[in-house]
Amino acid sequence: QLPTGLYKKVLVILHDSVLPYMNEPTLMMDFLTVAYGIGGAISLLALNGLFILIHQHNLEYPDFYKKLYSLLDPSIYHVKYRARFFHLTDLFLSSSHLPAYLVAAFIKRLSRLALTAPPEALLMIIPFICNLFRRHPACKVLVHRPGGPADMSEDPYIMEKEEPSESRALESSLWEIQSLQNHYHPDVAKAAAVLNQSLSEMEDDISGLLELSGYELFDKEVKKKAVDVPLEFEQIRGLFGKKNDIFAEHFSLD
Repeated sequence: QLPTGLYKKVLVILHDSVLPYMNEPTLMMDFLTVAYGIGGAISLLALNGLFILIHQHNLEYPDFYKKLYSLLDPSIYHVKYRARFFHLTDLFLSSSHLPAYLVAAFIKRLSRLALTAPPEALLMIIPFICNLFRRHPACKVLVHRPGGPADMSEDPYIMEKEEPSESRALESSLWEIQSLQNHYHPDVAKAAAVLNQSLSEMEDDISGLLELSGYELFDKEVKKKAVDVPLEFEQIRGLFGKKNDIFAEHFSLD
């Protein structure tokens, strides 16, 4: 057992400053799997090292996706390590051999959590979800289900289930993204509206959006050039806009 602060310091540098220089990186399997099971930011940071062991050293982790799914909570859109987490999650969900129910569960959970996410996170997660649809066409039923949310008395998706296969995500509809089409931030509403059209085959590059901050978003809006908006003006003729109403007989505008 290590103090939380020390866990974080170790895991931040482990994947690039320790593992490449070890003769047997597989000796770190137990440490990383235990760290991955702790939860919170420590689990997010352990993903980097686990990815190297799985990808390069044939580590088998049977419940890996179940654990990754459980890491999706409201804090993932706010944590300091958000960019690193979504970069790795994008890699883990890139395989075309993943079952549709698993990818659909990730899409639904990310969409549900997006309802309370800040705009800078939404501008990243909406293209992220669109890329998942491009890789896994079987999940498009969430968007193109006949009748859509209007014909559903309730959402069959069960977010509380820890097992993605039990979440019933494929029976659901993506009403959350439809809700974001009415978001107060125009860029978010525009990004969410993409799902109303047929998606292009080429994936969106989200690398530049992973570390987008609220300050950058605000700065971008402030620097936009103001556009003169033409207004149609009708000169007032009476107190309440009518020329010969009863108020005009007793009151006049100087």
